[in-house]
Amino acid sequence: MKKLRSGYTTGTHATAILVACLCEKFEHRVVDTLEVILPKEVLAQIEVTQEKSLFFSTIKGDNDDIDVTKGAKISCALEAFPPIGLQEQTPTLLKLKNLQFYVWAGKGVGVVTKKGLKIMPNHPAINPIPLEMMQENALSVVGDARGELHAIFSVEDGVKIAKDTANAKVGVIGGISILGTRGIVKPVSSSAYIDSIETEIDVAAAFDESVVVFTLGNTAVDFAKEYYDATSIVEIGNFVYDASARLKKHRFKKVVFITSVAKMTKVAQGFKNTHNKFGSIDFTEVRLWIEKELCFSLEDEEFLTLKGVLQTLPKEYHENFVKFITQKSAEQFKRWLFELEVEVEEIEIVTLPQKIKVLIR
Repeated sequence: MKKLRSGYTTGTHATAILVACLCEKFEHRVVDTLEVILPKEVLAQIEVTQEKSLFFSTIKGDNDDIDVTKGAKISCALEAFPPIGLQEQTPTLLKLKNLQFYVWAGKGVGVVTKKGLKIMPNHPAINPIPLEMMQENALSVVGDARGELHAIFSVEDGVKIAKDTANAKVGVIGGISILGTRGIVKPVSSSAYIDSIETEIDVAAAFDESVVVFTLGNTAVDFAKEYYDATSIVEIGNFVYDASARLKKHRFKKVVFITSVAKMTKVAQGFKNTHNKFGSIDFTEVRLWIEKELCFSLEDEEFLTLKGVLQTLPKEYHENFVKFITQKSAEQFKRWLFELEVEVEEIEIVTLPQKIKVLIR
């Protein structure tokens, strides 16, 4: 098997170009490679390029993760005075011994505008761990310098790249976020997507804790938008159980889950992740359900999809079958939330395209 490639986060790359600027400023040397200290004392070698004096860039490397920022050009400029012409924001202050050090979101880096994120509104969308990395790596370079400095981070085409993220939805405006919890991007990991889900849940809770709406599939998103505020809607991909686990720190009164009848059948059968790599629908069990609940026999016909089941099942049985699947899914959700110690007053399950709803308390 091909060995999958790891990479480094935007936070690691941003730290490298910041330190490169500081090396030029305080040590009078221009570097092309930086050794960055990551969390847990891991070291990373990052290539950087001097664009001009006190202005460095780096290219975020390729890896085998699903990562929209691969190949992005990240830049940092170091200035003595507050920059002008940027989107409205409050810079983040890093204290480097006696040096007041301000971090700004330049072109292509977002600014937070909503509550619920790890960053307070109006500050650059640079997460706490990257900021801690910047502080730790910069301390050994600045020495006992005094006064103030300003670092402006930019990402080429950051506004365009951000369109493929959930930034606009969670209130990060003007570009991408500078992220990372360990500095390393693990190949084909689901952690980035789950982190995104958790962020959306946090924003939804800050907006309104009366309801959070989990959607799985584009049709589910479109349906949800007809009835709920977009901030309350969280697209969970196939991560049904992992998304549910992220509800624990909040106190939502109601959880709504919307998806297609095929995905709902997987949930009814206990699939915590509905991606095909975790298994397929057990059609033997589906056949037994239909025989027991609808008193109809599909005999020994083999099925590869739930669509095939519905095409074979007479239409007069469809609604009751979908109602049964929806009820089973609601009960499964209730068991999972109890197992996760998530407290909610109501669970509503909606199965599409039939729009069958089940509400349990």
